[in-house]
Amino acid sequence: MKGNEAFAEAAVQAGCKYFFGYPITPQNEIPEYMSKRLPEVGGVYLQAESEVAGINMIFGAAGTGFRTLISSSSPGISLMSEGISYIAAAELPCVIINVMRGGPGLGGILPAQSDYFQATKGGGHGDYRLLTLAPGTLQEATEFIMMAFDLAEYYRNPVMILADGFMGQMMEAIEFKKVKLNYDIPDPKEWAIGYMAERGKRALIKSLSLDPEMLEKHNQKLQEKYRRMEEKEVRYESVGVEDADVVIAAYGTTARIAKSSIKKLRDQGMKVGLIRPQSLYPFPYKPFNDLPDGVKHVLVVEMSCGQMIEDVKLGVQGKVPVSFYGRCGGMAPSVEEIEEAAKKLLG
Repeated sequence: MKGNEAFAEAAVQAGCKYFFGYPITPQNEIPEYMSKRLPEVGGVYLQAESEVAGINMIFGAAGTGFRTLISSSSPGISLMSEGISYIAAAELPCVIINVMRGGPGLGGILPAQSDYFQATKGGGHGDYRLLTLAPGTLQEATEFIMMAFDLAEYYRNPVMILADGFMGQMMEAIEFKKVKLNYDIPDPKEWAIGYMAERGKRALIKSLSLDPEMLEKHNQKLQEKYRRMEEKEVRYESVGVEDADVVIAAYGTTARIAKSSIKKLRDQGMKVGLIRPQSLYPFPYKPFNDLPDGVKHVLVVEMSCGQMIEDVKLGVQGKVPVSFYGRCGGMAPSVEEIEEAAKKLLG
């Protein structure tokens, strides 16, 4: 399947019933697919008049306890930032897919990874976090999306899938299979509007809190939830790190390119490994902090001007040098470019 269509079908198979969105390249096939597919499973598709309207529709639908999805691309996600902050504050579960494109501003329609800060550091206002997953293949993307709905409900928090234009537009063979989590997902959702209304009770879902002491307590409750995420939801892949002289750090499509570079370097007798974060928040700091003694350098490769590198440096804690190689504006690093960047570090 084409990536965007696979993303959408994964959401449907995970039980998504409501989709609100607005067209923007390179994710347009997601709403197009959902417009036909959701009515077939008793769901509702609605094209909002803007991304701002769409994310607030998600707020309302998520409050009913049904599984909801919104998708967009970089500047569209920027427009949603206020609403995402409201949803996180109200502790509502939803899934957000960002198929990244080049920026800043409207930029261009080609792939990029320059929304890392926006996704992982709280793109909107306030002390909130999004559980952020970064798949490396379409198969992994479908599994992450299906898992994301469970994670969103377990933590009562928005979950973002951070993909890029390559993944949205490429085609690969897909096997839809649900990843089981060892979590007790509450059902029925005792906090949801419909569940409460059936019992003659009122569910008040809001993010406004004018009492500073109450708002502080609410923030502290949210921070405790984020700490639980950091304990339980760190995901990463490690390849050939145990004997490496240089370790490449990359995620998503860039990691796929880097794997080809590593194979070529290994064939030439050069010891290069890879750490691929699959969760960007919470970030896998530990494997970078626990690098084997033989590692002499870390090379961060991104389709950006350098964003994930800040988290890599935090993980490494100055134990070895950290260098960067990146392309931006819709340009992707080639296998040969990453190979040459690693060779320079290997001397």
